[in-house]
Amino acid sequence: MRPMCCGIRKRSRTLVLGLPLYDIALGPDPAKGEFRGHAHGIIAIGDTARGILAVGGFAFGVLAIGGAAVGCIALGGGAVGVLAFGGGAIGYVAVGGGAIGYYAAGGGALGEHVVSGMRQDPRAVEFFRQWLPFLPGK
Repeated sequence: MRPMCCGIRKRSRTLVLGLPLYDIALGPDPAKGEFRGHAHGIIAIGDTARGILAVGGFAFGVLAIGGAAVGCIALGGGAVGVLAFGGGAIGYVAVGGGAIGYYAAGGGALGEHVVSGMRQDPRAVEFFRQWLPFLPGK
């Protein structure tokens, strides 16, 4: 059984573009003086993760999924990206409880073209209907 003091570290020996295919770093690593795991790879899973696919508490990547996510496509509690989906989302296309974007949809949405409880811009409704066909309206 793994001691509770130590985290998990797994890294692929296979390199792609100079990065490990996968890197998993969760929890502390007393030997390295790390309080949190820092994963960096094509697929990165960690307390802090950076990669093409990044999953973690803080995730940075092309596809980022996490508590705080930053990427081209970001999904998380707080999400920032070209396409951002989350409790709070900021992006060109933003969907969330609070959303800020050129196209924004959510309970509290701000932007050029918005779908919210207070505003239903026809251009935004048309845009989001392509991806969310269950939206109410014409």
